[in-house]
Amino acid sequence: MVEQVKRLFHGVLICVIVAFAANFLSLSYGVPTMLFALLLGMALNFLMESPTCEPGICFSSTTLLRVGIALLGIRITVDDIMSLGLIPVVVVITGVIATIFFGLFAARILGLENRFGLLAGGSVAICGASAALAISSVMPNDDYNRRMTILTVISVTTLSTLAMVVYPLIARYLLLDEQQTSLFIGGTIHDVAQVVGAGYSVSSDVGELSTFVKLLRVTLLIPIVFFIATFIYRPKVTGRGSRTKLKDFIPYFLIGFVFFLTLNSTGVVPTEIKQLLSSLSSILLVIAISGLGIKTSLKEVAAVGWKPFGLIVANTLFLASFIILAIYYFN
Repeated sequence: MVEQVKRLFHGVLICVIVAFAANFLSLSYGVPTMLFALLLGMALNFLMESPTCEPGICFSSTTLLRVGIALLGIRITVDDIMSLGLIPVVVVITGVIATIFFGLFAARILGLENRFGLLAGGSVAICGASAALAISSVMPNDDYNRRMTILTVISVTTLSTLAMVVYPLIARYLLLDEQQTSLFIGGTIHDVAQVVGAGYSVSSDVGELSTFVKLLRVTLLIPIVFFIATFIYRPKVTGRGSRTKLKDFIPYFLIGFVFFLTLNSTGVVPTEIKQLLSSLSSILLVIAISGLGIKTSLKEVAAVGWKPFGLIVANTLFLASFIILAIYYFN
């Protein structure tokens, strides 16, 4: 145990330092923390050549990532979801599924791999960078997956920040009422923080309701990642003596997500503990994205071309259009 800690210490410490630096810059300049964490991390890509740092960096970008995703469940309760009513729930769920299928379709049109279509569609449809990290964690762990994950996180974070400013203006232009505005903002913007920022810029009621809508999308992370892990990237059993483990079909972090969601729904968790675990989740995700950034070179990201970014933009526009049409249809 002590040897393991020593082996991981330097790499994890570097990721933690990058995460805190990213948070400081985010507070100073108002740019999303994850974007800073990625960019700062990529500037330190040379550390992957160090045998002292490499194990801890890999640990941060995998194990700490999964723990952070599991803790996301503490932000949601079943009552939050049920309070939205049937129609918004149906609209949001349909929008998520339609956006993922659109991502797969558009990826094929652009000549990109299906797994990137799945990654791009899922990240836009569910919860931005967090969804991208969760989906990529159950996909084949290779250079292509790492490059595309970095590109996806950068793209959805940038677009989410832009949407935080633009979408409230669109809602005002379309003369949407508070409930419709909440559904539009919560059902379309990628990251939770940007949904909160956009919603509360309209009113406190819109801020609260749009956050609930957004958390409903986050809840869909469970069945979608489970489906991808089980039916699309199910590990192949080789050899007669091979034994299939539970984690081969249900990633442990999804079990953790369900556990914390259920625990939070019981109402027995004190507010202070919920806030602590929620903050811990955010911190771990930033540390993980710092590690992912360090593992990726800017040259590799630049080599993927314009098509992947164009696909993410197309997914974003598709989801926004879908939700607006649904609002007018059920009005």
